[in-house]
Amino acid sequence: MIRFGPAGNETSFYDQGYKNTYQAMQWLEDMGLNAYEYQCGRGVNIKEDSANQIKEYAIKHNIALSLHAPYYINMATKEPQKVESSLMHMRKSYIAAKQMGATRICVHPGAVMKDTRENAAKRAYVFLKSFLDEINDESVIICPEVMGKINQLGNLEEIIDLCSKEERILPTVDFGHLNARTHGSLKSSDDFERVVVQMIDGMGIERTRKMHIHFSQIEYTEGGEKKHLTFEDTTYGPYFKDFIPVLYKYDMQPVVICESDDKMATDALKSKIMYEKYKQ
Repeated sequence: MIRFGPAGNETSFYDQGYKNTYQAMQWLEDMGLNAYEYQCGRGVNIKEDSANQIKEYAIKHNIALSLHAPYYINMATKEPQKVESSLMHMRKSYIAAKQMGATRICVHPGAVMKDTRENAAKRAYVFLKSFLDEINDESVIICPEVMGKINQLGNLEEIIDLCSKEERILPTVDFGHLNARTHGSLKSSDDFERVVVQMIDGMGIERTRKMHIHFSQIEYTEGGEKKHLTFEDTTYGPYFKDFIPVLYKYDMQPVVICESDDKMATDALKSKIMYEKYKQ
């Protein structure tokens, strides 16, 4: 089963009188959605009682939870102090994920800095394996993300390579990021299929089928990602309709998290409706 849901709460959720994230679980179920990614990009600040409440309501309303770790994490840093700081943010993310019942933690790999991409990728793997060995918990999967800016660690090849080394790692393929960093390469279903085939070749079909996905249309410049847009934009892709035939052809069962600009749930529902119409 493919799951669809938003990254965080859009303004319309609060405009309808809701105040707390646990209330989003029934709100999403009533819309017909069944996934939610809790956002900790600015730091993990959720209290245990609140996390437990989200867990209770997510189970009740059949919402699969993931958590986005802080942006401050840099798995590729050379500096011992920053390594320890990044590990601290990972530990806090893991604790919050366990408390709320999130089974996937999405994380940005970090910056290349003044080094080769190859060396940065090696450090990222050492960092991630060290953390996974520390927590020793197969119930939570770490999902490094394909990034949107060219100078960031995390192109598609780097993420596939990282995931191929370790069963406890699944990719977060952000197709908006991928399209932005490749200056609009995802123009058709064939383009999406090439990405999926590349992943199958690198990490196998079963793990590819279960990948974590971020999807939004993104404006980009020469350097890559500039700004998240909504499905209403007709200038910048990628377009979810082009991905649907590939999802169906390869019997894919990912979690698809929509990151449209303040239309995360609205566009997640559009994604689900498009997919269901194609199946019919």
